[in-house]
Amino acid sequence: MRAAAIDLGRVRVGLAVSDELGAIAHTRPCLPGHDAGRLVASLSRIAGDEGIDLFIVGLPRTLRGHEGPAARQARAFAQRLSRDTGIRVELMDERWTTKEAYSRLAEQGLDQKKARSRVDSAAAAIMLQAWLDRARCNDAGDHDDDERFAP
Repeated sequence: MRAAAIDLGRVRVGLAVSDELGAIAHTRPCLPGHDAGRLVASLSRIAGDEGIDLFIVGLPRTLRGHEGPAARQARAFAQRLSRDTGIRVELMDERWTTKEAYSRLAEQGLDQKKARSRVDSAAAAIMLQAWLDRARCNDAGDHDDDERFAP
């Protein structure tokens, strides 16, 4: 199975895609986040080009696990993405992924300003790698904490 993770943002949308073995997450260039329709069309093209059978959309919760307006937008986007592409979509808690992504980029020598253009896709890769690691540990691939949207 080939999966892609999406870190939604108003300006930039981070994207990461698994390798063909479903073992390693690889970043892809960020996509513009201004227009949901164009974003869905771009993701649909990428899915066709890369053979994606699953999208994982980050669900931004507060540190206490509550959901606010950004989480509601992510849920609505996930439903639209599933409906319009015909590809299964799962929501996954994305707390701490951006902070971790900034830390990893800083370890590579990038300052905050240079990291800004790469952090969204790095956060998507962290989320996707966590999903892939859990899938390997759970042969059935059942992720009880995640929510699914079937086309």
